[in-house]
Amino acid sequence: MHKNALLQAFVAAGLIASAPFAMAASNLVYCSEGSPAGFDPGLYTTGTDFDAAAETVFNRLSQFERGGTKVTPGLAEKWDISEDGLTYTFHLREGVKFHTTDYFKPSREFNADDVLFTFNRMLNKDDPFRKAYPTEFPYFTDMGMDNNIAKIEKVDEHTVRFTLNTVDAAFIQNMAMSFASIHSAEYAAQLLKAGRASDINQKPIGTGPFVFSRYQKDAQIRFKGNTEYWHPEDVKIDNLIFAINTDPSVRMQKLRAGECHVSVFPRPADLEALKKDPKLQMPEQAGFNVGYLAYNTEHKPFDKLEVRQAMDMAVNKEAIINAVYQGAGQIAVNGMPPTQWSYDDTIKGTPYDPEKAKELLKAAGVKEGTEITLWAMPVQRPYNPNAKLMAEMLQADWAKIGIKARIVSYEWGEYNKRAKAGEHDALLIGWTGDNGDPDNWLSVLYGCDAIGGNNYSRLCNREFDGLLKKAKAINDQEERTVLYKQAQQLLKADVQNTPIAHSTVYQPMSTRVKDFKISPFGINSFYGVSIE
Repeated sequence: MHKNALLQAFVAAGLIASAPFAMAASNLVYCSEGSPAGFDPGLYTTGTDFDAAAETVFNRLSQFERGGTKVTPGLAEKWDISEDGLTYTFHLREGVKFHTTDYFKPSREFNADDVLFTFNRMLNKDDPFRKAYPTEFPYFTDMGMDNNIAKIEKVDEHTVRFTLNTVDAAFIQNMAMSFASIHSAEYAAQLLKAGRASDINQKPIGTGPFVFSRYQKDAQIRFKGNTEYWHPEDVKIDNLIFAINTDPSVRMQKLRAGECHVSVFPRPADLEALKKDPKLQMPEQAGFNVGYLAYNTEHKPFDKLEVRQAMDMAVNKEAIINAVYQGAGQIAVNGMPPTQWSYDDTIKGTPYDPEKAKELLKAAGVKEGTEITLWAMPVQRPYNPNAKLMAEMLQADWAKIGIKARIVSYEWGEYNKRAKAGEHDALLIGWTGDNGDPDNWLSVLYGCDAIGGNNYSRLCNREFDGLLKKAKAINDQEERTVLYKQAQQLLKADVQNTPIAHSTVYQPMSTRVKDFKISPFGINSFYGVSIE
């Protein structure tokens, strides 16, 4: 598209205020799939929320390299680990500036006080800021970090020491995850004094490559390139705009028309046409993900194992793969993908057997015509390109065994909030790995500490949980693998979930976009990215 036509398209879409401004700056428009629930990464667990804050506004002590799982220094230049594996000393980067906006002007640079504020708010329910703005931190608690971090100490202005109760083999990886994004203690104090603590979730301040400008729910988020970023070569865009649209067909139309430069999650049906478009590029990689169905074991009839077994074997996975993923995925048989180390490939999938499912339901005393709710996500995710269609197919599968499923959906933020509260009977959801460690799947999705967080089945198997905690406290990968394989066998036997698919991830974008990296963790980062 010619430059003037592209500017007119931006103006028409409400993404750029005026053509003169656009001509003076480089602008990248990202067509995203949903509105974030907020901009405080510690409060959330979805990629939609992390893209809009953790990957733009914030940094962490350690960070993952772009497009990979390797941990690199972030706001900490380096760290020391004690011989017993219980003490981590972080040496903080000097000269890092927090963002200056119309609602906050920092009087000092980043230091140890900011690290202490960030983590003490998560650790201590009596923290003054947390009392002023009562919140929960699902990732932090799902991984048991609230119980394992014994204390955090400020050694000096640029040194912080974490002491753990037990060895955590994935601690540095965990600290690189989105939830551990570092906030400004000075900004928090300003909000607390003004009686506006909740603004930390609506008007974020960080040290990251982009500065939050404004947000219009269900329409757009605007960021400015951080001209004072501590790693200036990573900021190659003057203005980053998230254009929010839940309709995948509209997103692809905008991409092909040049109204956005990068788009999230194409539908499988659109792949061939997108690949043939000379104005687009389509990098792809095997997804580090799993799409699955969770049964709420606190709701009848799913409190009975036989019922969960029946529902599981009534799912025609092959038909779902063909219709929903259209060749861009593989059948899942386990609670994490085969590309994760410690994956137990001796676990086999449940055969599709509706007749046996009927027998199990009858033996469990479940009457024909029993009604349940089946929740379907309102947005596309890397692990599920079309939850609505998948839900309709499950509804038809279960009708064959006498179960009436009523499909329910909510706006994405509300969906997650209600699901974590356990309002569903059966739920379509999924996961993309966060840090390359098996604990990030098994504990975060299925562990006892994750009930009320990402354990949507709300089942606590103490034997399973004990294996996970034992494995997490060992640094030897071979020993950990043995324990994780035992845990996977128990997970399969409990049938708290029906794993459905591991999808292939495609990232369509304009040929003008340079050096964008697909993240194995399903997040979208624009630092280091430029546009011609």
